[in-house]
Amino acid sequence: MRAVVAVLLFVTAAHAGLWGILRDKQQAPDFTGILPSVSYAPFDGSAHPDVDNIPTAERIRSDLKTLSPMTRAIRLYSSTGGVELVPPIANEVGLKVTVGAWIDKFTDRNEREMQAAVDLAKHNSNVNGIVVGNETIYRADQKVEDLIKLIQRVKSQVSVPVTTGEIWNIWLEHPELASSVDFIAAHILPYWEGFSDKQAVDQALIIYQKLRDAFPGKRIVIAEFGWPSAGYNLKAAVPGPFEQAVTLRNFVSRAEAIGMEYNIVEAIDQPWKYFEGGVGPYWGILNASRQPKFAWTGPVVDPDYWKLALIALLVGILLSLPILQLAAPTVMQTAMLSAAAHGVGAWAATVFAYWAGHYFVFGSAFALTLGMILLTPLVIIALARIEEIAAVAFGRKPRRLITRALTDAQQAKIQQDKARPADAAHYPKVSIHVPAYFEPPEMLKQTLDALARLDYPNFECVVIINNTPDPAFTQPIQDHCRELGERFKFINAEKVQGFKAGALRIAMERTAADAEIIGIIDADYVVTPDWLKDLVPAFDDPRVGLVQAPQEHRDGDRSLMHYIMNGEYAGFFDIGMVQRNEYNGIIVHGTMCLIRRAAMDMAGGWSSDTICEDSDLGLEIMEHGWLTHYTNTRYGFGLLPDTYEAFKKQRHRWAYGGFQIIKKHWRRFMPGNSRLSQDQKREFGLGWLNWLGAESLGVVVAILNLIWVPIVAFADIAIPDKILTLPIIASFIVTLAHFLTLYRLRVKINVWQMLGAMIAAMSVQWTVCRAVAQGLITEHLAFNRTSKGGLTMMSVEFQAFWEAVIGVLLLIGAGVLVASNSFRQITEIYIFAGVLVLQSLPFLAAVAIAILENSRINAFQWWTATRIRTAELIGLRPVTLPPAIPARQKVAQEIHTDAA
Repeated sequence: MRAVVAVLLFVTAAHAGLWGILRDKQQAPDFTGILPSVSYAPFDGSAHPDVDNIPTAERIRSDLKTLSPMTRAIRLYSSTGGVELVPPIANEVGLKVTVGAWIDKFTDRNEREMQAAVDLAKHNSNVNGIVVGNETIYRADQKVEDLIKLIQRVKSQVSVPVTTGEIWNIWLEHPELASSVDFIAAHILPYWEGFSDKQAVDQALIIYQKLRDAFPGKRIVIAEFGWPSAGYNLKAAVPGPFEQAVTLRNFVSRAEAIGMEYNIVEAIDQPWKYFEGGVGPYWGILNASRQPKFAWTGPVVDPDYWKLALIALLVGILLSLPILQLAAPTVMQTAMLSAAAHGVGAWAATVFAYWAGHYFVFGSAFALTLGMILLTPLVIIALARIEEIAAVAFGRKPRRLITRALTDAQQAKIQQDKARPADAAHYPKVSIHVPAYFEPPEMLKQTLDALARLDYPNFECVVIINNTPDPAFTQPIQDHCRELGERFKFINAEKVQGFKAGALRIAMERTAADAEIIGIIDADYVVTPDWLKDLVPAFDDPRVGLVQAPQEHRDGDRSLMHYIMNGEYAGFFDIGMVQRNEYNGIIVHGTMCLIRRAAMDMAGGWSSDTICEDSDLGLEIMEHGWLTHYTNTRYGFGLLPDTYEAFKKQRHRWAYGGFQIIKKHWRRFMPGNSRLSQDQKREFGLGWLNWLGAESLGVVVAILNLIWVPIVAFADIAIPDKILTLPIIASFIVTLAHFLTLYRLRVKINVWQMLGAMIAAMSVQWTVCRAVAQGLITEHLAFNRTSKGGLTMMSVEFQAFWEAVIGVLLLIGAGVLVASNSFRQITEIYIFAGVLVLQSLPFLAAVAIAILENSRINAFQWWTATRIRTAELIGLRPVTLPPAIPARQKVAQEIHTDAA
């Protein structure tokens, strides 16, 4: 424990040190003077001025008192809608005012604006000029000649200078406009031209000189210069608080040095300008709360930096506390988990900073809130996967796993029992139940033959075929049971209610009264002779209620598709089950399972209120306090689903049944409602979230992102990369690392099968999500048997239609984003497009397997022939290959060898 605490303190100190090292501190020229002018809009909040945003005299007076120590004058952009209150109030605090008349395409409004501006100039001595129109030519709201007429009308009525505000290049393109004004009011905003903050001031001075050269002797005022403190980038122009502070301080210092007249845009952030892209609300030198964003002297630093660091450290420490509850974690395991926890802490600080530093209208606030709700479980899932990586890669070896080495220690007792009279009295009786429903008779015969070869003296076998009226499926099995002897009981039950669980309840009624242990195997499983001999001794501990062995398959070489499916199944049994077993929290699956009869009776037996009756019963047994054990030694070999359609239906049944179990058992996870330990509750909770939650959330987020694509592409609203898209990418990387690392460490398959298994695992995301959605709206679905044994014909329908639709739409969405972003080159949009590509992979994986199933490259013979042709082409000596031994024959040979 001391070592663990030391590691936690070290990681926390390292995290704090990183915040100290990464603290940004930039130098910029000090400015101790007063700005000549700043743009001022007296509006407040996020409502547009044309909607419901009328300023009050109190708000204006408060604003101007705040601004008066900073500037000598303010520039307005209109003269109606409450703005007319500004000049007289500005006079109270000694501020000059450049009045604006907003000019657009509406004649009546233009007349009102110009008349109001003229009246303000006539009645307020502090008005030092009028700007008729703001970027009117740039917006194409007026023709140049028409705007000139409006300017001349205003000039004829006032004694103050009159001009119009336009982007600098408009003045150069229309010299006649310059001739009609008293001074040139040029807007130079390098951000909108894609210049970086390092280039911005130089670019402004270059343009200023161009204007002076083009109009010698003319008064030139830079009527707008500024830099946004937040929002998305435009090409090389990156907004930010540091970029704003350094750029403005550099500009002001150099402008003052050459005697330039200028106006800074703007005084106060305007949240209602969200329609001007992501940067619209963030041009102010004061935020919307009227607080300065930066200091004009001294180093440029973030005043809230250490608050964010404290949040990151506190969240990291809080998430690290569960490490103290782990059983004997290693140093490396502790370090990895603590580092991940502090990584989430840093992300939490980033989220807080984004929320505190941005303004939200309802839509953006809703989108961010929804995004955070969806991301939170993804973060929890990522942490759980990192925990599993740390446990497998750096933790201690499994201690509860039943292995052959451990069972050898128990063999002495078995040998002693064997030396006694062979009356089987010293062996607990096992009743093995084999439910079947329209199963191929030859396949089921192999299962029964393997049971007959069991090296265990005290067992019976109850074979129950349910709801199968065709005698071609029942009569051969009944005859075969007679041949195998009195140990084998045959039941042909019709009109059985309750699916597989109903059949197993009937089997229990025909079970021998002295049977202490119930064994369950599927009709396709060929068991090894030592199954019972090795595992039944675990029940010597009276606390043990259940022992589970893994599933394995003997037809993985049937095709390439079956090969990768087999690899995908292996991961669950060699990774997840082994880890869950350490906490007595395994998932029971209805084959290769041994259950103490007393535990089954206490749990209420087989229930039909879920379609995963095996997992349901296993959880019931644990809820009553029984111990469970798991072995990853293969004691039985079944058959894989015949088709990809059957594979997906099986996964749909598991997911739907899992969701039914959640709805049935969630109350048992409340304090005091069962004998489940905290570790068991955590394992089941995280397991459900990891499987059902991750797959469902993946689909939901992908669909929401598709809906968001046109908004991003055509409405100039980008995704905040640090808090929404980057976590999705990080989650994908963690998932990929989790899969590859754990497979390499725990699953004994080659690299190619591992990669194929990864594709198979991804391909069922849509299937699992559909199952969860159906679980939300329906109580019961029919039990779908998984087709095995080679009797199933492939469906003529394409088995990944909806996956193809969604996958292609995601790729199209990514393409649209990249194409629409070619001019702006906004980094967040490129990241968002990359996320869409990543999100398309599970859907495309399903498409790939569906296509593979129907192609000739699915057959192993094609790959063998290709290998021979390749060898001949490159001049290698052809190798004579021995005839392939079918996998099921290999297994049979191994079984006979073990028996011998």
